[in-house]
This record gives sequence, structure tokens and C-alpha cells, in this order.
Amino acid sequence: MTQSLLTQLNSAATTIATDAMRNPALGIALADGYDEARVLSFSGNCESGHGGRGTIAAGLKLAEICMGGLGQISLSPATCADFRFPRVNVSTDHPLLACMAAQYAGWPLAGEGFFAMCSGPARALRGQEKVLQQYGLVHAATDSTEAIGVLEANALPSPAVVNDFAKQCSVDAKNVMLCVARTASLPGTIQVVARSVETALHKLHELDFDLSTIKSAFGSAPLPPIAKDDLTALGWTNDAILYGATVNLFVDTTDEAIEKIMGVVSSFASSDFGTPFLDIFNRYDKDFYKIDKLLFSPAQVVVNNWATGRVFQVGEIRNDILRQSYAVSQFCDQTV
Repeated sequence: MTQSLLTQLNSAATTIATDAMRNPALGIALADGYDEARVLSFSGNCESGHGGRGTIAAGLKLAEICMGGLGQISLSPATCADFRFPRVNVSTDHPLLACMAAQYAGWPLAGEGFFAMCSGPARALRGQEKVLQQYGLVHAATDSTEAIGVLEANALPSPAVVNDFAKQCSVDAKNVMLCVARTASLPGTIQVVARSVETALHKLHELDFDLSTIKSAFGSAPLPPIAKDDLTALGWTNDAILYGATVNLFVDTTDEAIEKIMGVVSSFASSDFGTPFLDIFNRYDKDFYKIDKLLFSPAQVVVNNWATGRVFQVGEIRNDILRQSYAVSQFCDQTV
């Protein structure tokens, strides 16, 4: 089943994107100047430089596209009485495929002054990442194979970058679709915060945990405010995961394998834990690679081992740090 679903990721995601593009209520713009390839601005406003703020509905669709149609994304009301931010929920019964073969942003796409980390099912066609090779998540393109990627960027890629994308995926440009959203937009923010489960799986991969033993997963994280600029949005979306996300993993393995990673699987294990992400980012001269790798994980992780029935939990939600990060102004209710 895994190989069958793997080869369907790109077509399933392309169908979702095509239907979304055709719905004017979602505010998705089809950019001009790319010949046969399709480049979609989920932030809208292609004419004014990809500078719109987008829609909630477009963000939910973008997150589904990232996961190759194998994830369910929704919003729910806030869970804390004094922290009234809705939650972005994500669930999948195929976490290895949905998160590591598709959603993980593991492809640095660059050229002609453009740079973005590419996520989406096209990564499985390119097949150059170690995690894809390790778990057999690479598949070859045919003449009819579609390739779809998602770019978090404040500008649209040039035609040359799009052509390079097609070449690396071994498909014709006419079979390419790229979905672009700036971080400081509703679609960009939602699709990033919908990565709570993916963040947990990536952390577990770094800890040498066998990802094939994770059978189902659910994650929930607060939807931050939409920032005025992309750098601030970068900080706020990271904080939503690091300090506000809870991830539930349903696994089939030994208790010993779980116990080995529980002490370090949440962001709480990092020496950098405890301050807003932008403060940490600036402390390390805006260099991601200087930040403690243990930080990049959900605030709280709950693991249910199907093999034994045991449940393991670690980490904590820190709404106090989120309030500090988002600079929430609290006003008293003056209603009589």
C-alpha cells in the first residue's frame, strides 16, 4: 500500500490545488509568464508582487496539498480561556508518507536571486534527501507524472527556477504546479502551523527513531496573529509549534524504543527553550544552524504504544511565552 500511495501523492495534491484555484472565494491567483507550468499565489495579488494576505480556506487547502492529500486539516476554537487563539489541527493515518515524503520542507530551491525551501510531493520525485532514500520514499516519473511543490516565499520564482524544478523532478514543465505563499499571510501561516506532526517526526528521525513504527498521528497548535512582515511571521509560527503544539503519536514498537527518546523529543529538552523564537534567532545572528537542534519540536508529545497499551507524555504548553511573543494586549471587559 505504501508504494501505491506514494505514486499517487502528486496527482492527489494537484487535484486539490486545481479545484482550489478554480474556486474564486479562496482568492488564489494564477500567475502569468510561465508558459505551460502553473504557479499559484495563495497569498493573491500577483499583479502587486504577491503581497496579499490570503484567506483561511486557501490556507487549509495549502496544508492539504503539502501532505499530498493524506492529511486532514481543520480549525477549532481556543482551548485556553485566557488565550483566545484558534487551533490548527492536523491528523493523518499515513504519517511517514504525508509528513516525510511530502510535507517536510527538505528541498532548498534557489536561482536568480530567489530562494525558498520546497515542500510537497514533488520531493519524492527528486528523491535526493537521505530520509526519502532511507525509507524508500522515492519514485520515478513517467511521461504523465505531475509534480507539485509548495514554496514559503515573499516573491514568485522566475521561469528559470520553475524550469529547474521540472528538470530535477524529471517531468515536463507542463506537468508542474508550484503553490506559493508568503509567511505573513493566512495561507502561509496556516500551512506552517499545520506542521506540528511533521515537526515531531523530523525530530524523531534526528533521534534515530524508526518512523515506520508510527501508524497514526494528531497534532494541534495555536494559529498566531498575521504579522505585518515575514520575519515576524517566521518567529510567531515557530513559537506556535515550540510553545503551543501538542502532538499525539500512535506507534507499534517496544516501550524501550519510546523511553529512549521521550526525554528529548519535546522542545522543552533544549537549552534554548524559554524565550520567543525571534529572540533566539537574533541571539545566533539569524543563523538557524547555530540554534540547538533539540529546540525544533512540539511543546508537548504524547505517545501511545499499541504493542503494550502504555502511554508516555512529555513537555508542556507555555501560553505565557506565546503572549510575550505575540505581544497580546489584554483589555478588561467593560460590558455592564
